[in-house]
Amino acid sequence: MTILLSRRTAFGAAAALSAPLVSAPLDSARAQGPAVRFSIDWIFHGAYTYAAVADRRGFFREAGVNATVSRGFGSGRVPIDIAAGTVDIATCDPTPLMRFMSQNPDNDLVCLGLVWDQPPHCATVRADGPINSFRDLAGKTLAAPEFDGGRQVFPVAAKLNGVDPASINWLSVSPELREPMLVQRRCDGITGFITSSIISLKALGMDTPQQRIFRYRELGLDFFYGFVIVSTRTFVRNNPEAVRGSVAAILRGVKYAFHNRADAVQALKEREPLTDVPTELARQDIAMGELTDSPNVRRLGLGVMEAPRIERQLAAVKDAYSLGAMPAADRFYDDRFLPPAAARAL
Repeated sequence: MTILLSRRTAFGAAAALSAPLVSAPLDSARAQGPAVRFSIDWIFHGAYTYAAVADRRGFFREAGVNATVSRGFGSGRVPIDIAAGTVDIATCDPTPLMRFMSQNPDNDLVCLGLVWDQPPHCATVRADGPINSFRDLAGKTLAAPEFDGGRQVFPVAAKLNGVDPASINWLSVSPELREPMLVQRRCDGITGFITSSIISLKALGMDTPQQRIFRYRELGLDFFYGFVIVSTRTFVRNNPEAVRGSVAAILRGVKYAFHNRADAVQALKEREPLTDVPTELARQDIAMGELTDSPNVRRLGLGVMEAPRIERQLAAVKDAYSLGAMPAADRFYDDRFLPPAAARAL
């Protein structure tokens, strides 16, 4: 069951979560290269410093790309926006992308590289409440935006852990109202990314010890990839150098942010003046420590995905959503536009 909840029917939100749609121009003139509309999947905060860095530190420009960088409205919406031509390249959770590709077999979406090796999804409840395990969520009320990545992947985690997804009563809320719903005890739990929920709840007065966090990767989804770069084959075919430059700039942003965390958050603040630096440094550290860095990335470098792991995730998504034919791994992922290994070494 899903209940829609508007801003009018919920209490106030954390002001730091608001963000403009499109970045302000760089102080220096952008390159007169091909235009690319690039989007992340959510509002700009510390987990997305790679995008702020690529924009504000001129990585797109230096790669010969005239990029316009915008926020998104959830990973579940990214495939729709890419397919509709609203944006050219985006970063998002691969699970809704896989689902979209199965349900729309004539699509020409394609994954071009990996940003986060580990999945960020989680469900969070109050530590002082009656929910002690993920299985206790059965029959409970969860709040999340409809296109929220944690909500999109919830059926997979549920099926792997003996929870009937149909038993969940969903409250569909706007992004800025999700965490206040839990703080105000207006729901039993919320879904989201660990980079969003943990820090946002803390900012609202619910510190980490007061949160009970169920990370999906600790519930059997450790083989899921976390975040990918996506475009369409049509755009790739018509703009190969713009795609190559964009992928290089994004991954350069990831690498730079990993090694220069204070300046990466400063780049975020240049873009979003209301940025609370300590909060976003903490959020960035979660993204870097739990999602970006891993033995796989140390072995393969940034950006690389492996066919057996893709196939395993495709199979799990197919089973959880009772989907039909899924794209083959080599149809889902194209590694031809990754920069050289030296540029990708973390």
